[in-house]
Amino acid sequence: MDNNSDVMYRMLVQSVIDYAIYMLKPDGTVANWNTGAQRAKGYTPEEIVGKNFALFYSEADRLKGMPQRSLETASITGRFETEGWRYRKDGSAFWAHVIIDAIRDDYGQLLGFAKITRDCTQQQEQQRKAREDEARFRLLVEGVTDYAIYMLDHDGNVVNWNAGAQRAKGYVAEEIVGKHFSRFYSVQDRLEHIPNKNLQTAFKTGRFEDEGWRYRKDGSAFWAHVVIDAIRDEAGKLIGYAKITRDCTEQQRIRREQHEQAERFRLLVEGVTDYAIYMLDVKGHVVNWNAGAQRAKGYVAEEIVGQHFSLFYSSQDRAMNLPEANLGIAIKTGRFEDEGWRYRKDGSAFWAHVVIDAIHDEEGKLLGFAKITRDNTDRREQEQLLLRAKDQAEAQSAQKTALSKFLDNIITHIPSCVIVEDAITREILLVNDQSQKLFGLSKSLIVNKRPHECMSPELSDYFNSLADMALRSEGIHEREQLMITASGERILHTRATAISGQDARQNYLMLIVEDVTDQRAADARIHHMAHHDNLTSLPNRILFRQRLSEALRQDGHNQKQTAALCLDLDNFKNVNDALGHQIGDDLLRVVAKRLRNTLRDHDTLARIGGDEFAVVLPSVSNADEASIVAQRLIEAIRPPVNIEGHNLSVGLSVGIALSASITNTPEQLLRCADMALYEAKRNGRNRHEHFTLAMDDVARSRRVIENDLREAISGRQLKLYYQPITNGDNKTIIGYEALMRWHHPIKGLIMPNDFIPIAEETGLIHMLGAFALYDACREAASWEGEQSVSVNLSPLQFKNSSLVSVVEGALQESGLNPSRLEVEITESVLLDDSLGNIRTLESLKALGVQIALDDFGTGYSSLSYLRSFPFDKIKIDKSFINDMGDSREALAIIRAITGMSRSLDIQITAEGVESSEQFAKLREEGCTLFQGYLFGRPQPSELRLKALS
Repeated sequence: MDNNSDVMYRMLVQSVIDYAIYMLKPDGTVANWNTGAQRAKGYTPEEIVGKNFALFYSEADRLKGMPQRSLETASITGRFETEGWRYRKDGSAFWAHVIIDAIRDDYGQLLGFAKITRDCTQQQEQQRKAREDEARFRLLVEGVTDYAIYMLDHDGNVVNWNAGAQRAKGYVAEEIVGKHFSRFYSVQDRLEHIPNKNLQTAFKTGRFEDEGWRYRKDGSAFWAHVVIDAIRDEAGKLIGYAKITRDCTEQQRIRREQHEQAERFRLLVEGVTDYAIYMLDVKGHVVNWNAGAQRAKGYVAEEIVGQHFSLFYSSQDRAMNLPEANLGIAIKTGRFEDEGWRYRKDGSAFWAHVVIDAIHDEEGKLLGFAKITRDNTDRREQEQLLLRAKDQAEAQSAQKTALSKFLDNIITHIPSCVIVEDAITREILLVNDQSQKLFGLSKSLIVNKRPHECMSPELSDYFNSLADMALRSEGIHEREQLMITASGERILHTRATAISGQDARQNYLMLIVEDVTDQRAADARIHHMAHHDNLTSLPNRILFRQRLSEALRQDGHNQKQTAALCLDLDNFKNVNDALGHQIGDDLLRVVAKRLRNTLRDHDTLARIGGDEFAVVLPSVSNADEASIVAQRLIEAIRPPVNIEGHNLSVGLSVGIALSASITNTPEQLLRCADMALYEAKRNGRNRHEHFTLAMDDVARSRRVIENDLREAISGRQLKLYYQPITNGDNKTIIGYEALMRWHHPIKGLIMPNDFIPIAEETGLIHMLGAFALYDACREAASWEGEQSVSVNLSPLQFKNSSLVSVVEGALQESGLNPSRLEVEITESVLLDDSLGNIRTLESLKALGVQIALDDFGTGYSSLSYLRSFPFDKIKIDKSFINDMGDSREALAIIRAITGMSRSLDIQITAEGVESSEQFAKLREEGCTLFQGYLFGRPQPSELRLKALS
């Protein structure tokens, strides 16, 4: 090889900046030094040439003789390859992938060593972080939700134990009373004295509050919200501690899933350091900026966020509105992809591969653009250098002159397969080692052969087709295809370029082949994660909307109907609460499989959240066809499911909407199916209902009331009216029932029956209930007498853990004596989680509040309630009062209630008394308190009736 070739090869080595490539003499002395080596290790050629390469090892490694052993291994076997820590000029360490090849002459004499080092510190750090994250997430376990309420003595020993504590922690009272509460903590926490420190905090400040892992009797962990209050007597002496523990495992699991999802995408973006990945808003302004972008383009985030991305283009490209045109393509087709020159902050140009993806929300609205840019300048330079090297070699020697061992060594470690052919004869003139691995043949069986002579027909046709395209037109021609190679089926991405030699009669073809199988598999996994549910692998809400939109579009062209079905499991929450989320997740997987097996292949089943599913039925002929499918789905879920020895039964409610009867948009169709689902659940569950326009009217009306109600709460349109309650002498008012009224600015006075059900459905009942308690206590405290005030509690308020504290707060703020406050509940409170609700009632009773059972006799098992809780009053429902003159049954019920109340020493209040005859008869039957229009109508506090005439 002549001097020009030698210069060319040195230039090639110098251009590979991501690798440190240099030669060692047989004794390990550095003979030369490329730009990549200077960049990786910090030494200039003048500083390092002539020094021993052991300088890059730690002193401990040098004492062990590791540098010399690596040369000995390379000398004996031809190659030494390893990974480990190496050190730069400034003493900093980096994780290196190292290859040392022994170089010998034609007689086998050792000339020295070729050494290639790559800095893999970032990949090593990513692997470490991944291992740490995996170890941390394995510590997260699931538990059950409940409240544990119990007392501790001065030393932290358990004094008493409620049913909520038994359910949450697994101990019965006999097992835990007298034991120290630290057993609910981990061993490590106990070694660090965390339980006692928490008690000390409560002792000093009055309260300790925290979240963390706690442990049940069976050793399982749950994420707990813990409050420890120091309890003192009136003299300030410590009595003990009140401890309330709430199982927040579900909230923790949701936070964990959100964190895991965010972490997966963060790692995806940050792990690919060779790419600039960032977002643009709808107008093309930069929204965020990753480390790869800073590395590729030279701007830090503070300099570039908010700027228009067109500043990466040349002034000529901007004058031609090329940036805006590229965004337009992305909006129209979903993606723009191209290669071309882009510009860094310092004005230097780089050859970029650019992808711009348009990002839409679930409704199809454009949110912005995801932009990925990769600096391919090095790759392009490598391709150009290889071709120029080939041209010069061919101009000065015969086509079949062997390339030098040094060039082979360099080309060997270029990660892509390199093939150079004669453009006329298609004879292969050059291949590298990567090509040998791809084709499963040695160089000697490939070089000087045509593709069809050394490759399978499929591969040779693939490469020849690309070569033909490159010869027909200038530029780089690319193709990606699944091919059978020596390594099995692989996806090959190939770029073909035709290059003219110095002599116009001589042309060459260069093929750069990359195995992108793993990359495409990763892309597919990421795409699947973004469009499918992690638990069931069913399509998620995003993919469901796309399928629904496609079905509507196609069925619209074919004059067919599309059906959307919303599905909700009945009683699934009971399984989760009783057996835990692991059993619940297993049940959801079985349910998903049953539902999927019931549907046609072209139907779409999606999990859109919790125990909610949705189905797209394309090309439906009529409503009956959709009904048949819905009933099949219900029947598929009906048989019990056995999971870990538990026979579990759940039902299925289905709502159906057809595209023919409503506006044909995915959002509208799904909303209508959801309204039909609500109707199915309201009508008894485990059934299906079709959407009707009447449902839409009802839903619109409810939404109007809901929105108005929110404004009413914030705008103080709600006011309490007070109806008097009198005793048997018909002269003394002993108290008032607080009744809420809504003064709507347009509709006027609205009664509770028209808005309380909506407040309960939307959760606004908790705010309304707190308002009623606080206002009733405040106004009653201002009254001159000692009359009581009665406030109604909704059954839903008992699902709020803060109910007792709300009542306590209302009493404290107003200064009202607790004995003057009476809360009224209905029997439905005791039907739902009766044990837990009785505990809440006992807590209210402990405050000194009076408890009344309202609408008595209209519910279920009424007598059993009186045995489970000592009510202060029973209120006879007004329906019995209205009917007692004409109905012997109503009068008999009244007599039974009054007789029972006398034996239990409970006061009886008769509601709805409107005539003197009713009053006389009820007093005769033994009623002690009376309420109704006969004694006064509800009025605001300042206008309330204060005495009977």
